[in-house]
Amino acid sequence: MKSTGMVRKLDQLGRVVLPVELRRALDVKTQDSLEIYVDGDRVIFKKYVPSMTCHVTGENSENNVKLLGGKLVLSPDVLQDIMVELGNKPLKNLRRR
Repeated sequence: MKSTGMVRKLDQLGRVVLPVELRRALDVKTQDSLEIYVDGDRVIFKKYVPSMTCHVTGENSENNVKLLGGKLVLSPDVLQDIMVELGNKPLKNLRRR
């Protein structure tokens, strides 16, 4: 794990301020949610992206697209590939059971 050389103290309520350099590097903005993990003696913060994991690739990204009322999540690349595939086949060939 890379050391940043930054030290911050907790306030009376247990809060710590993430330095602006870290927020910029991690693309964390005001009101963004963070996931907090404990790994041994380490505390890990990760930007939280709710249920945006592509069902095909497993990629978790804010850029993924929810379809069918959120039942299907696809990355933009997979969605593009599917659209190309569907565009190249007659509808009758898609209805296989």
